[in-house]
Amino acid sequence: MSVDPFIGTSATDLPPATGLAATWWSPKPLVGNTHPGACHPLGMVSACAYSGAYPTGYGRYDLSTEGVPTAIVDEQVASGFTHFQQSGTGAIRKYYNYFRVTPMLEPLDALGRTWRLYDEEAEPGWYAATLESGVRCEVTVGPKSAVHRYTFPAHHDARLVVDLSLGGLAIPYGATVPLRSHLESVAPGVARGEIVVEGAPLAVHLECDAERWRQMLWYDRRLMAGGSRLDFSDIRTTTLRPFGVMWAGPTTGTGSGERTVELRIGFSLRGTDQARTNLVADCGPERSSFAVRRAATAQAWEDHLGLVEVDCPDPQRRTVFDTALYHSLVKPCLAPDESPFWPSDGPFAFDVSTMWDIYRTQLPLLTTLVPDRAVELANALLHVCEEEGNLPIGYRMARGADVFSRQASALAQTFLADLCALGLGGVDWDWALVHMHNDLRRGYGEDYLLRGVAHPISHTLDLAFGYWCTQQVAQHVGDKALVAELEPYAAGWAHAFDPATGLLLDSTFYEGGRWNYSFRLVHDMAARIGLAGGTDAFVAMLDRFFGYGAGAVVQPGVRPSAEEMARGYALERFEGLNNEPDMEAPWAYHYAGRPDRTAEVVHAAVHQRFGTGPGGLPGNDDSGGLSSWYVWASLGLFPVAGQNVFLVNAPSFAGGALRIGDARLELETTGFVTPGPDTPPQYVQAAWLDGRPLERTWLDGTEVHRGGRLLVELGPEPRGWGRDPSSAPPSFPAGSRRADVLTAQPSNGVS
Repeated sequence: MSVDPFIGTSATDLPPATGLAATWWSPKPLVGNTHPGACHPLGMVSACAYSGAYPTGYGRYDLSTEGVPTAIVDEQVASGFTHFQQSGTGAIRKYYNYFRVTPMLEPLDALGRTWRLYDEEAEPGWYAATLESGVRCEVTVGPKSAVHRYTFPAHHDARLVVDLSLGGLAIPYGATVPLRSHLESVAPGVARGEIVVEGAPLAVHLECDAERWRQMLWYDRRLMAGGSRLDFSDIRTTTLRPFGVMWAGPTTGTGSGERTVELRIGFSLRGTDQARTNLVADCGPERSSFAVRRAATAQAWEDHLGLVEVDCPDPQRRTVFDTALYHSLVKPCLAPDESPFWPSDGPFAFDVSTMWDIYRTQLPLLTTLVPDRAVELANALLHVCEEEGNLPIGYRMARGADVFSRQASALAQTFLADLCALGLGGVDWDWALVHMHNDLRRGYGEDYLLRGVAHPISHTLDLAFGYWCTQQVAQHVGDKALVAELEPYAAGWAHAFDPATGLLLDSTFYEGGRWNYSFRLVHDMAARIGLAGGTDAFVAMLDRFFGYGAGAVVQPGVRPSAEEMARGYALERFEGLNNEPDMEAPWAYHYAGRPDRTAEVVHAAVHQRFGTGPGGLPGNDDSGGLSSWYVWASLGLFPVAGQNVFLVNAPSFAGGALRIGDARLELETTGFVTPGPDTPPQYVQAAWLDGRPLERTWLDGTEVHRGGRLLVELGPEPRGWGRDPSSAPPSFPAGSRRADVLTAQPSNGVS
């Protein structure tokens, strides 16, 4: 395991692009927006150094929505260590960073100042740094807890300060103010409290092992002498004053002149008693040490990262891959039995940020590697829908589902359709079908029902596919009447296209243009290609979009002007993995019998758009959506989300394996030549699945999940594999049943 959690934390810093990659234009911020803090796989809690910078609270940058981000500080600094961070998102509007813990040698008046960070280190589940003051700081986490360890230098009055008032970022409009709060000292070394933020009651149970240190509550940077409880109601921005709990005492007299203090924190959205229970569950009744919790989390990461194996002798490329897999498993936050908004226990999740970012790549990866957690997430989303009225596009630790109305519609249906097609247990599909169907009437769904088209026009594609996915679940449960009712709406995707151009109708578009959205992998790609004028015309359109024959372009700089951005958008070009809309477009070539073109585009992206170091990502990681793309692309597989189909391409490793439950899918190659940014791509010459020739360019999801052996022969030139129309991935015309379409495909191992 060679994960580098610092990848993506700084502005993009990759070698100058060459060839095809030099023609791609990137409109979104050239920064990964990740943080190096401690996380647990799909856990509820993260912890990291806090500077107040955008968007995670870690780092140096101001708010940025396009071009190169501007720095608000010249070096890494921190005012303490906070909990709950986004991962790779952009303007998500809720930035958490609650319960700042600050080790200090200064008086309490200095709380909020920043210290330079030295000797930063990070591994999965662990982050460490030394403050300019000389305090060595370490944090690790469990699924619902955090454990801090601070080593103070010799000092007559050191202190460990927990600030319950802080939230959000130190940028305009980035702060989060608690509405209500209570805090109390329970016993020596023990305190508990709760803050209500964005409608969510977040509770903590704190235990500090600083024996013989004074324990005090404080308010407005003044000690509450003899006070054991603080209560605040109806806090406003104008009335907020910092408040919290502090432990203070000398570090001298310990022999070495240093003093190590551990602070354990249990979190819950259901009160302080549950927070204490969560701490016991994570650290044991004897409250195991920092080292024990760190080792347990490291083992959890090793288990998860071990689900994918790759044959990669190059340490740098191995680091890029392992880190991408790591970033893919940080979010969403699964918090079973923690819903603060309804009384029943069961699955609960937050930081689904957002379905728009993760439905194409990350959710299929979770479904493949950790299907039980994918089912847990699906049930959590269904509970949200049942309680709040809609399947969320985004859902954070705040009251009410997020309405990202410009981004997308009806994307949870895609995730649920894949789970249903795989036959994974644990979901009541009759219950799911009711919510999938009702949700299609949300937002732009009314326009679609009344007019057959919804604008932004991309929502027409979302909704039509949402109806198709819902239709598949209706078939699964045997509701023939609903299948028939949904059929014309599932076919409505075609209304989004202009037959005169083969592209989407003119409309407004979110972070892209109509070219970026025109190559989505709809469920009837054969008809889509027909709308473009046939296979040759469709390939020519893709070639233009990906920059074949075009010259190099100039990327946006710092604070790009509106004119500069308009010129870039006018290129109508692939965004080079800097943004989400066209992540699946390279695989559209498969449907036109040109997997060789897919190989060329993916090769350029894998080897020129990702690298080592803090600047190693081409854009926002978006809760692991971008990193998951890299994982799939490197393995030579790509999920067609919602259709339970995986497209086969030339891998960038000589071999590998996926562990899927009790199954194992071996990925092997012959003729493999170690690739790089300056080497030409390799092409699939032939393939075999479990020893039988695989003439088609795709696998059904059930084939992937049952495991086996996929052998791919590679060569320096395309040879004809995948050119025959019968080898194209399946299309699902109106009125067809998925099972019938797959049965009609060439057998080649399909069962």
